[in-house]
Amino acid sequence: MLAPRVREGLPPEVDRAVRALALGEPILLYDAADREGETDLVFLSEKATPELLRLARQEAGGLICTAISEELRRRLDLPYYAELLALARREFPRVGGLVDRPRYDRRSSFGITINHRDNFTGVPDNDRALTVRTVGELARDAPGLGEPELAERFRASFVSPGHVPLLYAAPRLLAERKGHTELAVSLARMAGLSESATVCEMLGDSGGARAPDAARLFARSRGYPFLEGARVVEAWRAWSSA
Repeated sequence: MLAPRVREGLPPEVDRAVRALALGEPILLYDAADREGETDLVFLSEKATPELLRLARQEAGGLICTAISEELRRRLDLPYYAELLALARREFPRVGGLVDRPRYDRRSSFGITINHRDNFTGVPDNDRALTVRTVGELARDAPGLGEPELAERFRASFVSPGHVPLLYAAPRLLAERKGHTELAVSLARMAGLSESATVCEMLGDSGGARAPDAARLFARSRGYPFLEGARVVEAWRAWSSA
């Protein structure tokens, strides 16, 4: 298979990672020691397969979430989950006490949860792969769609609640927030790929996050790129200022 064409001029580590994403292969992405300190398994949403969902479920083990850009979120008029809880306070006052910032950041990127309309329960790898892939295809096609067509395609494709949580990237991406959501969407944008990536935390046998060295060793054993968030941030600063 020929390697997909991606934008030139990215650092070698970043270039290898985005080329893997473009081919439908996973990468491992570490954020930072002073943030979550976690490594996520990441793949391009439009390339989702049952095998990739099974890999995330069995070898990573965290929550499988699908990230989209702020531009797509805004065009679809999708709310953050915290906003929905805030709106529910009048009818359900006790909900108000649950709305708080995460310990590792100033806000959560969680949005609504969805299933594809063709799913049954939405849980099996086949079901979730269809949901994730359809989000990725929508992100890929969105620049060429008008607002009514985009909104109708989303409505016709998905139901909520479901078993795939959406994550919304910050409007200014890594200039504003340096979570896995922004790291993954920034990689896609720099490479000219569809701006939706699916992420899943790598867990360890101790009950916590998998240690970075262990995650790096896993990546090496499988031939997956391992990328530190700091390298992505550096590439983003150079790319966005060019």
